[in-house]
Amino acid sequence: MSRKKLSDRGARHDPYHQRAKREGYAARSVFKLGEIDERFKLFHPGARVLDLGCRPGSWLQYCHERHAGALVGIDREPLDVVIPGARILVGDINETEPAQLLGDLARFDVVLSDMAPDTSGIRHLDQTRSEQLFERALWIAEQTLAIGGSFVAKLFQGPEFQTLVTRCRANFAAVKMVKPKSTRSQSIEQYVVARGFEEK
Repeated sequence: MSRKKLSDRGARHDPYHQRAKREGYAARSVFKLGEIDERFKLFHPGARVLDLGCRPGSWLQYCHERHAGALVGIDREPLDVVIPGARILVGDINETEPAQLLGDLARFDVVLSDMAPDTSGIRHLDQTRSEQLFERALWIAEQTLAIGGSFVAKLFQGPEFQTLVTRCRANFAAVKMVKPKSTRSQSIEQYVVARGFEEK
């Protein structure tokens, strides 16, 4: 049986997948962001939000429901869902400059990244690719966040995990690691939640 068929079968029995489908969300990952937001109160009405690697769109859907004032997302492929009022860029974040993401905005209040590498099954290689994506997302956040802003990003646990967390602590007042309840038990991913951006 193909890996896709196995994955599809698992999704059918995944309560978070079923709940996302039932509630009209593009992916189960919306519940990870919801749990993080419930704990850390990331969003406020009118917040300017950037979502890096925004496909399939569930995080932007959640932000729209939280009455964000401006939504910007970027991914290598266009979204299949429509997010009212969102500006969606199609491109590679490694080739996209902060000014392109900001557009007419001065700064973002929240920068999000649920990006994960195309997994190879080779653990150390996947960890390295995740660290590279996280580092790029953090650099973009440092260039585009307003003072006091927040950064939330996925990061696989690997050899550079603590180094990257330490870098976050150099630029944010509070940094926490979170593994939401809806994360699959076998996953090595965590989310770094950094709040209170302090431009150095």
